[in-house]
Amino acid sequence: MPDDSTYTKAFLIDMDGVINKGATLIPGAREFLQRLRDGGHPYLFITNNSYYTPAELRDRLGRIGIDEDEKRFYTSAMATATFLEYQMPRCTAYVIGGNGLIHELEKRGIAITDKNPDYVIVGETDKYDYRRIVEATHLIQEGARFIATNQDITGPTPRGPVPACGALVAPLERVTGVKAYFLGKPNPAMMFWARKKLRVHSANSFMVGDRMETDILGGLEAGMTCCLVLSGVTSREMLARYPYLPDYVFNHVGEIDPDIILSRRERVQE
Repeated sequence: MPDDSTYTKAFLIDMDGVINKGATLIPGAREFLQRLRDGGHPYLFITNNSYYTPAELRDRLGRIGIDEDEKRFYTSAMATATFLEYQMPRCTAYVIGGNGLIHELEKRGIAITDKNPDYVIVGETDKYDYRRIVEATHLIQEGARFIATNQDITGPTPRGPVPACGALVAPLERVTGVKAYFLGKPNPAMMFWARKKLRVHSANSFMVGDRMETDILGGLEAGMTCCLVLSGVTSREMLARYPYLPDYVFNHVGEIDPDIILSRRERVQE
């Protein structure tokens, strides 16, 4: 018999633009999370940001009034490390990325080196300089496989958008002619591993996000019910540009009632 949790509504929740905007809590977020807890709904915060460790993400939310266990967080760095452990256990990698990425790789036994690495890996970082770009270029041309944590071109800051992983990857792709393989959203593999962590089925899982091209696309391709919130980068007017649509559109997560909203399994059974 399958585990009872297979039939429980579960939620994968993007962070920036959904729960918070930088250091500001989005209205309704605290109430939404409390409804999940009260209803016994499994949930994870799932983010493409590979710079921070789960403990650092926990602390960042804690500073704006959301107290969570670090086990509630699943990052693109974690998805990248899981992918490498599955593909090539005990491999080696040259890494351009932050502490969150390095922490997850080392935890999985992946050695970080510039000596004939199996992979070149790129994630968000504040240590992105010409010397490291040149070295990564040489290593890819010499045969290292090329992967990256996520394809986001920009990330949000209080002063406006700044280059994110997808932008950092672009020069390496242009020079080498090799396309990076991205592990973060919308890659369905990230959704699969997050759901595996919760032990839930895609038909009863909801993806809640503010980005059509990552959160919603990834959720749809993974067979999940998708909820777009308009508290981040996507407006209602922008929806007409996309060839796919979310299952639900809300102004913010405070409008989502997990006990009322229908999953794909429930809609099929109606």
